[in-house]
Amino acid sequence: MNTEFFENKIIIKNADGFDLKKTFECGQCFRFDSVGDAFEGVACGKLLTLKDIGGDIEIMGITKEEFETTFIRFFDLERDYSQIDSALASDPVLKPIIPFSTGIRILRQEPFETLTSFIISASNNIPRIKKIIGLLCENFGEKHTQNGRVYHSFPDAETLAGLSLSDLAVIRAGFRDKYILDCAQKVNSGEIDLHAVAKMQYSDAARQLMKINGVGQKVADCALLFGFGFLDSFPKDVWIKRVLKSYYNTEDSSALDFHGYGGIAQQYLFYYARETALRDNA
Repeated sequence: MNTEFFENKIIIKNADGFDLKKTFECGQCFRFDSVGDAFEGVACGKLLTLKDIGGDIEIMGITKEEFETTFIRFFDLERDYSQIDSALASDPVLKPIIPFSTGIRILRQEPFETLTSFIISASNNIPRIKKIIGLLCENFGEKHTQNGRVYHSFPDAETLAGLSLSDLAVIRAGFRDKYILDCAQKVNSGEIDLHAVAKMQYSDAARQLMKINGVGQKVADCALLFGFGFLDSFPKDVWIKRVLKSYYNTEDSSALDFHGYGGIAQQYLFYYARETALRDNA
């Protein structure tokens, strides 16, 4: 993708493979919202505003250096998704779904934030997940001001590890409070080394994350896909299980060959199921 830099904005030219709505509304992140004709959110400690302008993507809120050092990776802009789509098209179920779902990019979010967010997501709905995460950031995250606007970054493991269950009551996370604390304490102490997890094989990485209370296979798979870049991680929630059963007559994704891109296949299937064919049967 070609990029142009201006004093107060960045333009990604001809961003055909980057659909903002699909990327931010496919269930992989919780701090971006649709605001008018734009999406606004906080990522990597920065407040961003993104718009689709005639096929170009305009990004405001970050510098050229921040874009190049952090957000090219965050938005996975160096990956050729057209090649991935070609590989996935060998699957007869996915082939007609790809044109509908293509444009989703797998965000490379901060690992601790992603892990904590998906712990919060357990047995929860997206509006409530966003509310809890918002309260977590407002109460315990670092305060920033940008162009007169106040926002909060996601609190780090050290900050959360020093809290008590009574401290966390303000975020109204219910039974998840104790899991949030256990995660923060194990990461802060080094018992769970997230840098080491990123270098492990998938199965070892998943087992490591599941040492945290409240992290089962699905939460681990979400964290690995959206926070660690494990593109072969295939999270299975009720929607995906329904898709696998309806379209593949199985719930065992390991029996399917997605050429190492199971996570992207999962997002395509998830988005398609939520938006079209299976919505009426939810």
